[in-house]
Amino acid sequence: MQNRSLKYLLIAFLILTGCKDSEVIPQQSLTLEDEQLLLGNPSAATADMSNFNNYLMLKPQYALSYSRDRGTPNWVSWHVSKDWLGAAERQDDFRADPSLPEGWYRIGSSSYRGTGFDRGHNTPSADRTNTDENNSATFLMTNIIPQAPNNNQETWANLEDYTRELVREGMEVYVIMGSYGAGGTGSNGNVKTIDNGRITVPNRIWKVLVVLPEGNNDLERINTSTRVIAVDTPNSNTVSSDWGSYRTTVDAIEAATGYDLLSALPIDLQRGLESQVDTEPIQ
Repeated sequence: MQNRSLKYLLIAFLILTGCKDSEVIPQQSLTLEDEQLLLGNPSAATADMSNFNNYLMLKPQYALSYSRDRGTPNWVSWHVSKDWLGAAERQDDFRADPSLPEGWYRIGSSSYRGTGFDRGHNTPSADRTNTDENNSATFLMTNIIPQAPNNNQETWANLEDYTRELVREGMEVYVIMGSYGAGGTGSNGNVKTIDNGRITVPNRIWKVLVVLPEGNNDLERINTSTRVIAVDTPNSNTVSSDWGSYRTTVDAIEAATGYDLLSALPIDLQRGLESQVDTEPIQ
């Protein structure tokens, strides 16, 4: 009888344990840094200064991998939701990033002067308007690349406006943006570097957007029907203002950069989402 009682207790314990394992456990609140890297770390960047061309910088407003030798970010990752949007004015305080390791050359606000290239944001100023402080953070030069004026002011501006339009319509968007190659065509023609060779002018500029309805547990809500927009444009002043014409696959961007985008997702889900070109109407 005692053995039978122990057996029943064991069965009850296993049943209760099994139920507990199958429960949906609410996602704990993310830190701001975790929020900006929710989709993963595309280049396995680290905050080790010896990793000088893939140096991880975590900020409340965005996360990035910085290249000391290129003088630009390799990629920048951030989240756009209604919580980040407000009435803060554009601060326009372009400046060197004091959080770079000591001894590294720090790109300054005047490093692009007379080059024929805009100081192009990765995380846009208008994506961080809930406070003056958050808007100001987008003007750190570690968030900036040399961008052809028409690419920045037309093509990219249209895509950024579209992203915030999605948010105003009840969506939230996770964004990863980067650049690669050398040699862009600005208003003064084609060049490979500026600032006496300290800043590499990228040849291509790309962006990946993962679009979700507003909600919680965002990573768990991404599925095979989630909209993923991948765009890869030439860094040229003759680029079309229609960003939709440059839509591509995440796979193609990964092949060009060597990065593992959306790496926080299960492999099978990555394969499905990364092989598709977005075809939804954008007007």
